[in-house]
Amino acid sequence: MKKIITLALLATMATGAMAQEKADENKPVFTTIKQLPITSVKDQNRSGTCWAYSTLSFFESEILKKTGKSYDLCEMFVANKDYMERAELTVRMHGDSQFSQGGSAGDVLIIIKNHGICPETAMPLPGTMQGDSLANFNEFFSVMEPYVAAVAKSSAKKISNQWKPGLQGIINAYLGECPEEFVYEGKKYTPKSFAASLGLNWDDYVSITSYTHHPFYTAFPVEVQDNWRWDRSYNVPMDEMMQIIDNALANGYTIAWGGDVSEEGFTRKGLGIAYDTKKVQSLTGSDAARWLRLTSTEKKSKLDSLGVNAPEIVPTQEMRQERFDNWELTDDHGMHIYGLAKDQNGKEYYMVKNSWGEYGDYKGTWYMTKAFVAANTMDFLVNKNAIPKEIRKKLGI
Repeated sequence: MKKIITLALLATMATGAMAQEKADENKPVFTTIKQLPITSVKDQNRSGTCWAYSTLSFFESEILKKTGKSYDLCEMFVANKDYMERAELTVRMHGDSQFSQGGSAGDVLIIIKNHGICPETAMPLPGTMQGDSLANFNEFFSVMEPYVAAVAKSSAKKISNQWKPGLQGIINAYLGECPEEFVYEGKKYTPKSFAASLGLNWDDYVSITSYTHHPFYTAFPVEVQDNWRWDRSYNVPMDEMMQIIDNALANGYTIAWGGDVSEEGFTRKGLGIAYDTKKVQSLTGSDAARWLRLTSTEKKSKLDSLGVNAPEIVPTQEMRQERFDNWELTDDHGMHIYGLAKDQNGKEYYMVKNSWGEYGDYKGTWYMTKAFVAANTMDFLVNKNAIPKEIRKKLGI
């Protein structure tokens, strides 16, 4: 009996060792190919302001590239101005324009062009107006949304303008008041003069997308609710969209990316993989019927366990369009692409700065495969000088 127990124990240990070896094979080992300078990772916390954090991070990298200077630009300045302008449109449209926390990279660029920008030190830190250490919009929007809706849906034949200072008071109470003047490094600025001092040409930035319901090499407003300004993006084929990203990184430019991270392959550990679930079924020993019986948690566990060896789909233009039209491809997060890496199998990943603090296995960076980015990009903001000359010529920019 003792011999049997010993043999069983050895077999168990061997099986465990094999399982561990398999798990280690699936764990990513990344080698950096290209890494461009970025500023520190921020935390948007309980606020739907990824669009502000990612785009200002992008502009901070643009300033680093152009001048070598590092800045911490103020997300709450942008949010303060943007929410007021979004409320004005919602009222003008009698409530038929969505009023919410979300936004786009275009919002940030337009706010800077029209209002300027200030450093983080010129306004209260996010959350401090409520005694918190980080942004928390739960109470803020529960107060602001019904206020805007009450005005926008009013049955009055004529409304007064008094709702505007009332709403601005709410915004200022939660986000802080935007300064008209401030001192930075011993010099006095207005937000507009500060924006002008940063060394960037704000007309250099364009948005890129890729869909077939509009002609290629034209510009159109991507039809998502958070593009409430109807800001236009240049439309290129998917392959050229990816070529723009690669050309930008190769030439020292980063990208303010907006897209879909609700897919199963966007893991909380810091990976973005475009899972091919049909191939995963066979790899995990699950036929279609058995796979369908698994809970979503069980499916995700099996998918994630394959790590870098998980099979991926091959994105196509047709697939992107179908997913956009049937609401699968959504616009739910903004991040900052700043580098390129490869795993132990040689597969390439974009290095992407998130705004959830130093979260995940890579302390705020996500590694997203090229297939994931091709499949899940809604649009992105980039310096037009980062676009290959032949594509710029087609776009007329």
